Amino acid sequence: MLFPTDVHTPHDPYHPESKLFPPHNVRGTWGRELFGPVKTWYDQHADDSQVWLFDKTRYSAFAGTDLDLRLRERHVTTLHLTGVCTDICVLHTAVDAYNLGYQLVIHRDAVASFNAAGHDWALNHFKTALGATIVP
Repeated sequence: MLFPTDVHTPHDPYHPESKLFPPHNVRGTWGRELFGPVKTWYDQHADDSQVWLFDKTRYSAFAGTDLDLRLRERHVTTLHLTGVCTDICVLHTAVDAYNLGYQLVIHRDAVASFNAAGHDWALNHFKTALGATIVP
């Protein structure tokens, strides 16, 4: 189980998101913490070598990380994607995964967005343009 987690520096003049979104997921703040059942599960499994929480600084979990290398080392060919935002981070991760040759499974009940139209558009795009399987 992989937990790519957004991390930002407030008002970073070199980061493109600084112009688009208010500061969020700032390193060392509560905004980066896992919560609810996800936190409970992570806390119970954090020492498992198959569980990895890592920083990402761009929309895609592949951008600037060694995610592809780690997945290929483990012979992973199918990715099950969950998270927020469906039409931003999940979408960009899915597009990169597709372009790298991974099969995709999107868990509809485990993705969300603050933009309902964008959420619906992304779910359709996963299926029709990326060949993803959409499951409840």
